[in-house]
Amino acid sequence: MDKVDLKNYSLEELAGFIAGNGKERYRARQIFKWLYQKGAVSFEEMTNLSKDFRRELADTARISDLAPEVVEVSQDGTRKYLFRLDDGNTIESVLIPEEDRNTLCISSQVGCAMACEFCLTGSFNLVRNLSTAEIVNQVCAVKKEVEVKNIVLMGMGEPLANLEQVIRALRIITCDDGLQFSTRRVTVSTAGLVPELDTLGRSVTVNLAVSLNATTDELRDRIMPINRAYPLKELLAACKKFPLPARRYITFEYVLIRDLNDSIDDARRLVRLVSGIPCKINLIAFNEHEGCTFRKPTQEAIDIFHKYLLDKHFTVITRASRGGDISAACGQLKGRLDKAV
Repeated sequence: MDKVDLKNYSLEELAGFIAGNGKERYRARQIFKWLYQKGAVSFEEMTNLSKDFRRELADTARISDLAPEVVEVSQDGTRKYLFRLDDGNTIESVLIPEEDRNTLCISSQVGCAMACEFCLTGSFNLVRNLSTAEIVNQVCAVKKEVEVKNIVLMGMGEPLANLEQVIRALRIITCDDGLQFSTRRVTVSTAGLVPELDTLGRSVTVNLAVSLNATTDELRDRIMPINRAYPLKELLAACKKFPLPARRYITFEYVLIRDLNDSIDDARRLVRLVSGIPCKINLIAFNEHEGCTFRKPTQEAIDIFHKYLLDKHFTVITRASRGGDISAACGQLKGRLDKAV
C-alpha cells in the first residue's frame, strides 16, 4: 500500500486522518507544527508523540521534502531555485530580496496551458498539476536557508487551473499551526479564469494579482488566449466582485511590450478599464528571451506610461528587473538546463 504524504493534507484533513487511525484529533496540530514550524522530515523527530504512535505513522504515512538541484544567485541577491520532483519533472522558485522583506515566487504547475505569447513557461506546455505537498515544499525548502516574508503564486503555471491543490496549500501557508504567513503577505496571480476566481475568493483570504497586459480584447485574444473564453468585460466584472478585506487592493500586472501595448492610448484605455476597482498597477518591462520576437520597451515609453497613470491618481509601481545576470525570468533556468540534457 502506498503511504500517504502528510504534506498533502490541510490541518482539518490531517485531523480526520489521525482520528481515522484511532488517535486524538489534537495530535494533528502537534504534527503540523513539527512539519511546518520545526521542519521535521521524519517521524522520529516528533518527540512529543509516543514511540508507538510514531511507528504507526511511519507504517502508513511519509513526509515529503524538496531540495534544490540548482541554485543561481544574482549580483543583486536574487536567488533562482530549480527543484526536481519525484517523477523527474522540474519546477522553479525565485527569491527576490528587498530592503525590509524577501518575496518568494513559487510554482503551481509543471509547465502551463495558458500559452501567453510573452511568457517562456507557456512554451513548455502543461505537463501536470503540482500536488499540495509540492507547492508548500518550495516554501519549506527556501525557508531552511533564508527568511521569507511574502509568498506569491506567480511562478510556473496558472494557479487557478490547479485550484483544489492551491487552496489547500494556501490554507497550510496561512495556518497558525502551519507556515504562519499573514494573509496580507500571500498573493495569487491569475491570467483570468473567471469561475475559479469566484471560487478562490469564497474559499480563502489572499491578495489577488491579475495579469492584464492588454487594453483591448483584440490584442489580449492574441497574446493571452484565455481572453477568448473570458474577455475583459467578464474578467473586470469578476475583479469588482472579488472579496477584499478593508484597505486591500487588486494588483493589475501589465507587461509593457515595445510598439504593442506601451502607447499613451494604451495607458488611457487602461485607466478607463480599471477605474472603480480598488487597485494598484504594476508595470513590468518585457524580459526578452530566446524564441520570442517581442522587445523590451524604451525607457521613455515606460516613463510616459508611468507618469500618465500617476497623473490619474493611481498607485503605480514600475518593477525593476531583477536577476538579469542569471536565469531569473520564469522558465529560463528550466529551459536552459533541459536543453543541456
